Amino acid sequence: MTFKLVASVVLTFNVAFVLFAHRVHAQEAPRRIEIVAKRFDYTPGDITVKKGVPVTLALTSEDVDHGLKFKDLNVALSAKKGETKEITFTPDKPGTFVGQCSVFCGASHGSMKMTLHVTQ
Repeated sequence: MTFKLVASVVLTFNVAFVLFAHRVHAQEAPRRIEIVAKRFDYTPGDITVKKGVPVTLALTSEDVDHGLKFKDLNVALSAKKGETKEITFTPDKPGTFVGQCSVFCGASHGSMKMTLHVTQ
């Protein structure tokens, strides 16, 4: 092999390795969003994330059992009183999605909602 060929192969390998390492690193660290649920509210009640960027939702229930479901994104989790549950997902479409409590928590259960904005 000539020096130019060896140098070209080494350079190609190094570029591929750097791109792969960057991609793996980006996938290892999803954005974490902590959400507190209590009758009949989520805090925060409105969040914005980016399409294609992994997100971890960490739901903590303060008073009774609560859930959170974004039907159009196929995302659902629930937590018992005093517990934190997590789900990691990657939004695959932009839009505004309304999540609702998926565990009956009292008289105003139907009004317990959260908005998730997915931007490009």
